[in-house]
Amino acid sequence: MSGDLENRLEQFPFEILEKGKALGDLTIVVSREKISEVLRFLRDAEGYRFDLLVDLSAVDFPNREERFEVIYHLYSTSENHRLRVKVRLPFEEPMIDSATDLWKAANWYEREVYDMFGIRFNGHPNLKRLLLPDGFEGHPLRKDYPMGKRQKIPVPVEVPS
Repeated sequence: MSGDLENRLEQFPFEILEKGKALGDLTIVVSREKISEVLRFLRDAEGYRFDLLVDLSAVDFPNREERFEVIYHLYSTSENHRLRVKVRLPFEEPMIDSATDLWKAANWYEREVYDMFGIRFNGHPNLKRLLLPDGFEGHPLRKDYPMGKRQKIPVPVEVPS
């Protein structure tokens, strides 16, 4: 199956910065500027039809110039293909377009990545913390987050009924 997808990627209408295979799944790296177009194409184009966003996550590589990677795990239910799409982002401007208009599942995945890594998603309908309280300082999955950092966690005030 993946051989068929590999052949299709030879005619992919967007620049692939890198291509490889990891754990049996094809991986491509594309530019941040084209991510919306690439994801829409992968979802809608005949022979691809990646109709399921399985996961969206991020990784912090503090020693790289482009420090963050946003990773989309896609699956095509009609073609039985899997594809991992990566986008690299700089530390100074960790922003990327939202995929919520393509897959509703992207909503919470993007909020989690924002909460844990501080990566902003342009066009997200409700980009706010998901797992941590509003007063939490920093993003705990960044490699430079201080391990022993103590924070004052706000206690919700209950209003008598």
